[in-house]
Amino acid sequence: MQNEYYPFVNLPLPYKYDALEPYIDTKTMMLHHDRHLQTYIDNLNAILRTHPWLQRLSLEQLIQNASSLPYDTQNILRNNAGGVYNHRFYFDGLQPSAGQQPVGALAAAINRDFGSIEQFKKDFQAEAQSVFGSGYAWLVGTCDKLYIITTPNQNSPIEAGLCPILTVDVWEHAYYLKYYNLRADYIIDWFHVVNWEQAEQNYQSCIKPCHRN
Repeated sequence: MQNEYYPFVNLPLPYKYDALEPYIDTKTMMLHHDRHLQTYIDNLNAILRTHPWLQRLSLEQLIQNASSLPYDTQNILRNNAGGVYNHRFYFDGLQPSAGQQPVGALAAAINRDFGSIEQFKKDFQAEAQSVFGSGYAWLVGTCDKLYIITTPNQNSPIEAGLCPILTVDVWEHAYYLKYYNLRADYIIDWFHVVNWEQAEQNYQSCIKPCHRN
């Protein structure tokens, strides 16, 4: 991920706005990336502009250290740094439909921990559907196990020391124009555009420290 330090900019999507049709519609992608993500970037830059001592921290470091910051800074920084990180992770984890399935070591780990790819998808869909209000469902990894977790609002698993592999954004702005209140349908269709090669790379990054002597 590029542009890890202040000032943050809105990086282009790695595909065209209409590339995820018919599963995620063009207008949603434009609004989601160009307006929602841009707002988080603008807010984060404004916060850091008035807190120059935080400008030396990377985006991940800002999130990881949020709880140790002054109380009046914690939530606003967590919300906006998380909004930038989570959206970038979500967008980078998508690709035009190619009928992909999990690959490599990640596929083996999913089969190990969930029994099968199909069971993982059912479990993940149930967790994403369970999010009350706004938030995300994540597949995260440790050295020896995969977990499905949810986070509210723009909280990120990296603040808890977890390593993210893939995520689905279940804020209403991610799906409402096309799916209205049918979040479950959106989650099912989201699986058609998951970038499993990127997820495999994320998983390899998660387990890399485990193999160091």
